[in-house]
Amino acid sequence: MIRVLVFFSALALMGAPFGRAVGQSQTAAPTGQQAAHQTSGKPPVQAKNQAEYQAYQAAVANTQNPEVLEKAADDFATKFPDSDLRVLLYRTAMNSYQNSGNSQKMMDMGLKVLAIDKDDPEALIGVSEVLQEHTSPTDLDAAARAKQAISLSQHALETVDTDLNVPAGSPTDKIEAYKKYLRATALATIGTVQYKQEQYADAEVNLRKSIDVDPSNPDPVIILRLALALDQQKKYADALQQANRAVELTQETAEVGKLARNERDRLVIETGGSAAPAATSHPQTPEPQTSQPQTSQPQTAPPNPAPKGN
Repeated sequence: MIRVLVFFSALALMGAPFGRAVGQSQTAAPTGQQAAHQTSGKPPVQAKNQAEYQAYQAAVANTQNPEVLEKAADDFATKFPDSDLRVLLYRTAMNSYQNSGNSQKMMDMGLKVLAIDKDDPEALIGVSEVLQEHTSPTDLDAAARAKQAISLSQHALETVDTDLNVPAGSPTDKIEAYKKYLRATALATIGTVQYKQEQYADAEVNLRKSIDVDPSNPDPVIILRLALALDQQKKYADALQQANRAVELTQETAEVGKLARNERDRLVIETGGSAAPAATSHPQTPEPQTSQPQTSQPQTAPPNPAPKGN
């Protein structure tokens, strides 16, 4: 399952109220909005008039029903073809389709965002992740899709500081935290594509960067992918260290936890070492889309678990 939109509900970036009421004097923006502009790289997104604001509020109220929300976003875009809020609505629809498990429609919404703003980092990463997670090595266009996924994620890394659209009033610290998450996700996508292409050394570099970007928010899935990339290079001691980290961050009964423990046990045999003591409790880890039990060899494709925050 795609990970990119995990922070949306926590940061309230999709349906946040506007920082400046319609009709309020626009001679000077409040300090909070100035800070958000400096942090996101773009002026805060706001309605231009009362009718646009009310139409946006009516459309975004359909967040729990992605099909209805998509139609509402299309109707809004038709009625207000120059509105900056179109991006927020289509990104909300992208999030809603993610939550419903519809990756193809999630990508469709991301492409609608990019048709409006080709530099939007969230849409770039969302489309990139769908391409990465739904491309098989046996697909006739696998190489082209992998290349596109890497290109989109690389472009997102270039635009995350300059083209992140946020509603007025978004807290600066939340924007900065989300930007870290976006960078980490883009790098993880690049690393995962490289892993699938058996470019294990390159995958190691980008997966390490992904983890280092946001060390206070470790993702056991990315850590496990790093362990697998190291394993494939026969860097067994380093791989075991990362596998142990993944074990510590997961529950034994969760799919990613099982994969981490299988990988750890395999590496213990390779190194002649011992597994780290199991922690007394583990944070909840979501279920992956697919399960590839570990036997005597490292798995050839990284796990693709569901997002942590749904």
